[in-house]
Amino acid sequence: MRLVAVADTHTFEADMVVPDGDVFIHAGDMCRGGTFEEFEPVASWIRGLPHAQKLVVAGNHDWCFARDRGRATELLGDGVRYLEDSGVELGGISFWGSPWQPAFNDWAFNLERGAPLAAKWSLIPGETDVLITHCPPLGYGDRYAGPRRIGCAELYAATREVMPSLHLFGHVHQDGGLWEIDGVNYVNATTWECERAPTVVDIDPSTGVITAVEIPPRA
Repeated sequence: MRLVAVADTHTFEADMVVPDGDVFIHAGDMCRGGTFEEFEPVASWIRGLPHAQKLVVAGNHDWCFARDRGRATELLGDGVRYLEDSGVELGGISFWGSPWQPAFNDWAFNLERGAPLAAKWSLIPGETDVLITHCPPLGYGDRYAGPRRIGCAELYAATREVMPSLHLFGHVHQDGGLWEIDGVNYVNATTWECERAPTVVDIDPSTGVITAVEIPPRA
């Protein structure tokens, strides 16, 4: 199964070439201000992509999902699945998505570090093959403004317990890439307002083995 992942498109989606694949995944920050007027053309773009399956989680700029999830998912349409502490199985692969992040300015889906975030990550099922979050785990794809790391320690701990084959995320524009740690492939699929290309990986439904097809350099 070929997964094509993006994040942080921030309404610049028209500037991006999206490769073919089986599942298109947007790991959040489709918008800038997060209004419904801003989101409508983004939703139309996602609906128009040719991928048979499409999965979306919200990011901190996607206020429309935080304010009226029903209206936002209605704009996405029936052919696009929005995941918010929820999952879906596609072709024998179990996906789980969640939009939360350590509190970052005054944006959407903020939670305090520690118990509030740990409670959200505790919902991730143990059989999850592909985890999709907006924020990165602490230590991988979370390098912000030089050496500073802003990832979530509680999320990293959850991935070590669940051990998904693949953890896809975005949020930190400066640190895209893939890191394989003891069987978990951590992938920051940021496209940094489409300055960076989509990330493409293959996953074997029978083994969970991940093969990197296209991992763009940092923008």
